Amino acid sequence: MMVETTEEMNQNLHANCLIQSSNTCLEEKLDELRHLMGKTDGDPLRIVGVGAGAWGSVFTALLQDSYGHLRDKVLIRIWRRPGRTVDRATAEHLFEVINSREDVLRRLIRRCAYLKYVEARLGDRTLYADEILKDGFCLNMIDTPLCPLKVVTNLQEAVWDADIVINGLPSTETHQVFEEIRRYWKERITVPVIISLAKGVEAELGPEPRIITPTQMINRATGIPIENILYLGGPNIASEIYNKEYANARICGAEKWRKPLAKFLRQPHFIVWDNGDLVTHEVMGGLKNVYAIGAGMVAALTNESATSKSVYFALCTSEMIFITHLLAEEPEKLAGPLLADTYVTLLKGRNAWYGQQLAKGNLSLEMGDSIKGKGMIQGVSAVKAFYELLSQSSLSVLHPEENKPVAPVELCPILKMLYKILIKREFPLQAILEALRDETMYDPKDRIEIAQTHVFYRPSLLGQQPSSK
Repeated sequence: MMVETTEEMNQNLHANCLIQSSNTCLEEKLDELRHLMGKTDGDPLRIVGVGAGAWGSVFTALLQDSYGHLRDKVLIRIWRRPGRTVDRATAEHLFEVINSREDVLRRLIRRCAYLKYVEARLGDRTLYADEILKDGFCLNMIDTPLCPLKVVTNLQEAVWDADIVINGLPSTETHQVFEEIRRYWKERITVPVIISLAKGVEAELGPEPRIITPTQMINRATGIPIENILYLGGPNIASEIYNKEYANARICGAEKWRKPLAKFLRQPHFIVWDNGDLVTHEVMGGLKNVYAIGAGMVAALTNESATSKSVYFALCTSEMIFITHLLAEEPEKLAGPLLADTYVTLLKGRNAWYGQQLAKGNLSLEMGDSIKGKGMIQGVSAVKAFYELLSQSSLSVLHPEENKPVAPVELCPILKMLYKILIKREFPLQAILEALRDETMYDPKDRIEIAQTHVFYRPSLLGQQPSSK
């Protein structure tokens, strides 16, 4: 029989104390939020994720891991549509993932859930996306097993009594789904809080050109006050966050909710700051996806040339800086968050991956922008939105050399070329390199100087009024 040494006993005691202290801290944070939301004893705080893409699933799983053991005080669920099948190749890969992780394998055997994955690998059974999500497998992120989740496939059942709703839907689906949710909230007395994770944007060209963000879509669709709708984003890769790589994010919105929610969501490896500028941060999250697709194309077409990629990075960042001067009164405050989010997206994001796969011929534009195993490529619709918006003559800016008014997009040649390749399909993918090598193109420094020395700010683009100062 092995006898535990004094040192081992002290180590175990210390570890148990840390766990107990951590659980006490989590319960205190949960109690604070419950109090703010007016919850009474015996009435659990109901948190529902809507949409089960990679980030939506990970975000819900992080909450389940942290607070799921406090069952009397919080109930965490996730909604996804039923009926999506798992193909044979994915089932085979999933089986390999399961058997490579002893903890996952033991968990499935303990839950009597392992056999169905054996049958699916052999082709004797069809698995469904909602079914495997209950066991902790997101269809868009098979290689990163999550904790088991409470999955609901009926939207009304999922949201009708929710206190906090996490929007994990793409921007292209947000308005439609939340219009349906509005029907289920007609009889509500309390107003829910909504945290949107979506980074896409849409353009509205009339009566006045403006960008529509997911939080604005939710506000329009449900009538929930904008004060109760927040955006959370940052330079993050979902799988790495779940694997406890150090990360940070910002939750943006009204002070009443953003500060307590930042505290509630914060974890040792996932630092959440808060900011009052909701819409601008949301738009920046969509803007970087535009240029990430082009970055992937350039990387693949030049055989990962560091020089070509740096040329593209200089040009695309100068265009993003120019666009932020149109959108924000104090754009310099956005430089750090925007560049950080762009950087991580270029390194490992799905939009850069999509551009690479297009250029390598592994994907085609005809396949659409919803890709198996990756989900929605939101940069495609963002290219269309930003191009259409910045093409409006009513937003004209003075051309610095020709001294005549031009649409803002005329000063964004990379955005123009991406639109012609991805949306209009007038040029082959290789045309992105021609755009880089255009001898008439500005030095990126000049475009930044143009933005910094001219008053381009157009508050109407975000539906805002000019500042009174």
